[in-house]
Amino acid sequence: MRAAAAAAAAAGTALQGLFAVYKPPGMHWRAVRDTVERHLVKGEPLSLPHPTPPNGHRLLPLRPHHPAPHRFSGPVFTELKIGVGDRLDMQSSGVFVLGVGYGTKLLRKWYNAHLTKAYTVTGLFGKATDDFSDTGKLIERSTFDHVTQEKLERIVSVIQGSNHKALLQWANLDLKTQESYELAVKGLIRPMNKSPPLITAVRCLRFEPPEFQLEIHCLHENQQYLRKIVHEIGLELKTTAVCSQVRRVRDGVFVLDDALLRTEWDLPNIQRAILQAKQKVEAELHNSFAHLNARVGGERERT
Repeated sequence: MRAAAAAAAAAGTALQGLFAVYKPPGMHWRAVRDTVERHLVKGEPLSLPHPTPPNGHRLLPLRPHHPAPHRFSGPVFTELKIGVGDRLDMQSSGVFVLGVGYGTKLLRKWYNAHLTKAYTVTGLFGKATDDFSDTGKLIERSTFDHVTQEKLERIVSVIQGSNHKALLQWANLDLKTQESYELAVKGLIRPMNKSPPLITAVRCLRFEPPEFQLEIHCLHENQQYLRKIVHEIGLELKTTAVCSQVRRVRDGVFVLDDALLRTEWDLPNIQRAILQAKQKVEAELHNSFAHLNARVGGERERT
């Protein structure tokens, strides 16, 4: 009995922090959380069907305003809380951050740190739908022979430029100051408070009409916002476009290589993932809040 209690205590200690899993497309974020919970506590096998990966991609719903902790009891843990970070909607896939134990409190800090996330977003020229996705109700078809990669990259550059100006405004920074330049170089320009969705960087990864793929780094977004960006790019290019895939490839310090696949959603892998992420998470939060606190102090001195 003592050995079992010691083992449970050790397991509980290791289950304190943040980790990332890979949410497959077609799976609700709640189903991801509940599957992880069930497998951790009761040791039940994963029983949900595996969605078919789109376009042969590896299987590695909108932004929460607060973590969603979920309490439950099991044979090993008398009480365990699992919270979720920035959610992914049903159609989207990628890096999905979860918190266990005191990690649910870290999720609040994670949210307040205004960390940048990155996505690969795939679009298709030639049609428009009612929800900006390729599975929505068809509204219009159009030609796209006139679209070139150069034209697409020009529009992408305009989007990045306009969002950069908005980011500086929300961060209360002067575009011409040395401070803003140094923060930009370090990737530390962030809003002082909650802002509308902002794109910090965007580039074209692939141009193979009708398909194209973008890499978008952003703040305070949701996946529908990214689909709308694809739609607006189509309009700017005097055609139409829909979004066929949204995949999150980074959330703060968590990248695709950190995200546990479905076959890895078990106690040993999750414990290992939490331990491996611990120092990176602490450093990210420390640097982020040190930066924000310094900015707040600077604002007070100027006023």
